[in-house]
Amino acid sequence: MPREIAIGGALVPGLLLWFLLAVALLLLFDWVVGRYGLYRYVWHPALLRLAFFVCIFGGLAWLTL
Repeated sequence: MPREIAIGGALVPGLLLWFLLAVALLLLFDWVVGRYGLYRYVWHPALLRLAFFVCIFGGLAWLTL
């Protein structure tokens, strides 16, 4: 994967695409968990969201190796 990607004439980091995909997957996860009321079984919902985002983003970034 290239180090920088040109978007609209501006150079952005190559991991930006993985970051945006991870955010989209996190929003989908958040919607599903919230829709079915699964947050009531979690001690700290914000911590769960952060941990899930880190796992998704780390997994996607690891794919670039």
